[in-house]
Amino acid sequence: MPDPDRFYPVVDSVAWVARLALLGVGTIQLRAKDLNEGEALQIVTDALVVTKGTGAKLVVNDYWRAAIVAGAQHLHLGQEDLADADLNEIRKARLTLGISTHDDAELATALAANPDYIALGPIFPTTLKAMRFAPQGIPKITEWKKRIGNIPLVAIGGIKFEQSAEIFAAGADSIAVVSDVTQNADPDARVRQWLGQSAEAA
Repeated sequence: MPDPDRFYPVVDSVAWVARLALLGVGTIQLRAKDLNEGEALQIVTDALVVTKGTGAKLVVNDYWRAAIVAGAQHLHLGQEDLADADLNEIRKARLTLGISTHDDAELATALAANPDYIALGPIFPTTLKAMRFAPQGIPKITEWKKRIGNIPLVAIGGIKFEQSAEIFAAGADSIAVVSDVTQNADPDARVRQWLGQSAEAA
């Protein structure tokens, strides 16, 4: 990208994107599920509008065609999405590319696509979606980082602010956060906490 910021929230609506951008978040992923092409294009376009003039980079999850048409700059793909995506078109549009991984085979698939960063998850149990994969645990972060070298590593899955120092120490370059922000009693305060921690660690 420039690389994802150390604090990397993942949200499912334009309202969340706008809120986080105004709080000074540097990298925000928009992950909205089950949209048709028209809906995807609309939400990506709207999210780009609300980040304009802020310091936020918008990362579009999954909808690579909408990302290209809307003029987004950053894309994140899961393994299923990666299988269906046209990497040539994505590269031609100069989109940066992050890819999710959960096991050795997925890491090999991701590395073959020459990504700008690799995500590893879930680090801890997560209630947000049914996971086919058991929690990876913190030692896996260190192992993955050794294997991918200079490619930035994003840790995701059930991570709370209180665990962030340990996750960074294990080798993660960035932490993707969902419920620790969106389900927090005071999301704005939590975001400021994360941003302060990231600034100290930078």
